Amino acid sequence: MVSKRLSREVGHRRKFLAIVDETPECERAVAYASRRAQSTGGVLVLLFVIEPTDFQQWFGVEKIMREEANAAATAALDAAARRVREQIGIEPELVVREGEPAEEIHRLIEEDQDIAILVLAAGAAKEGPGPLVSSIAGKGAAFPIPVTVVPLNLSDEDIESLA
Repeated sequence: MVSKRLSREVGHRRKFLAIVDETPECERAVAYASRRAQSTGGVLVLLFVIEPTDFQQWFGVEKIMREEANAAATAALDAAARRVREQIGIEPELVVREGEPAEEIHRLIEEDQDIAILVLAAGAAKEGPGPLVSSIAGKGAAFPIPVTVVPLNLSDEDIESLA
């Protein structure tokens, strides 16, 4: 169960959450979410989730890997935010979390009661649409807010007309 959404209350704005990662479809999700935020007077939240490493017994190695992962996350978020600023003209909120992606998305949605829409993009690989989109169909893994799934093959013009 999700806590009450506050995005329609006075002093709050509806937030669109998009996940930034190394997948090709991530850019489509960010493009759609940023256009929706702009057209509705909402806010764009970009989340990068650093997945846990297996080097916990080697503290020095883990520390270096964690620093590198944080630097990569920050760089990916900064690049996505720069594109949003240049193309759409809005300033996104940037969030970095560490953990399992679906769990961290759930946590962020629960903590930020203005997040009202999760925007994901479906990949075109033969392995399937991607782990997050697949988790929506999985038992018990559904997200507690509406999810918009954007096809990878939508052009900027298509997204502009739909958002």
